[in-house]
Amino acid sequence: MKTRGSLIVLSGFAGVGKGTVLKSLFETHEGYAYSVSATTRSPRPGEVDGVHYFFVSKERFEQMIANDELLEYACYVDNYYGTPKAYVDSKLEDGFDVILEIEVQGALNIKKKVPDAILIYMLPPSAVTLRDRLTGRGTETPDVIRKRMERAAEEAVGVEQYDYIVVNDDADECAQELNSLIRAQRHRTGSNKAFIRMIQEDLKRLTKEGD
Repeated sequence: MKTRGSLIVLSGFAGVGKGTVLKSLFETHEGYAYSVSATTRSPRPGEVDGVHYFFVSKERFEQMIANDELLEYACYVDNYYGTPKAYVDSKLEDGFDVILEIEVQGALNIKKKVPDAILIYMLPPSAVTLRDRLTGRGTETPDVIRKRMERAAEEAVGVEQYDYIVVNDDADECAQELNSLIRAQRHRTGSNKAFIRMIQEDLKRLTKEGD
């Protein structure tokens, strides 16, 4: 029985390790697809259209907005970024669990459009751990780290609106936990309506044949 995949929306504070965990997840488990966003910015060296982003013109992007072709979108530094519905739907129909990494507001907007989307928030073991990870990067100034911590404090208010949390203490263990959580969604009744209806109809048919 082919089951339609689930749309997974993953959020987390800057520095919590989302990228590392997802890298481990994709390397160790099959059946996942990463949502490819559309953008109006120019490709950077090494970026491939359809792999890293769908690179489109501003006119095309605004047409996508007008035609309701996006699950969500936003504008950053004069460039649009958004999630194409068609790409996500095609991957879901093929049975892939599609992971979309996005911030809180975008996640809640997607939940309105796709009620059965699964919202997961990745947390650090503690606020101190988050600060230490940001500091340990060695790439950001104390002022930037302070701003990231302030942003995390603001985002933390929205965590309770998510369906689940995962704690990233160890990236590989967190990836395993994330995989188990996502795979469990395949057994929800809402994800198996066609199969349930088939069983119901077959039971009725066999019952009538026995009369």
